[in-house]
Amino acid sequence: MTEEAVGCCSRRRLLGTAALASAGMVGLGACGTRSAKAIVPPAIKGKVIARTGEIPVGGGKIIDKWKIVLAQPSQGTFKAFTATCTHQGCTVGSPENGVITCPCHGSEFNATDGSVKQGPAGAPLQEFTVRVQGDGIIIE
Repeated sequence: MTEEAVGCCSRRRLLGTAALASAGMVGLGACGTRSAKAIVPPAIKGKVIARTGEIPVGGGKIIDKWKIVLAQPSQGTFKAFTATCTHQGCTVGSPENGVITCPCHGSEFNATDGSVKQGPAGAPLQEFTVRVQGDGIIIE
């Protein structure tokens, strides 16, 4: 084989390897930081989805039908987030002691603001705007 042919194949091999490595990194990045924008399902916008008495202080509840997690991190403060983990899309568990935990890989999120407390998730849970009217919790 000529030196030129070897150089050509080496370049091709190098470029092919770089392309594969690059594609793998893009795939890994997307897998580790999945974060969909929180869009309020039209069926619940402006409607009561839970009662304040159903959400314990420091805890919360998953609304499975809409993949929403409700939390009451402190007395009278209610929060709502997407219930889909930003790591690989599993449904997170109900908040306990101010922490929302994903049962699939152990990611932990702060129930006050949805931020990541512990990975592997790399992005926070997206937050919905919440309003309390009487004893009803409404997502706007």
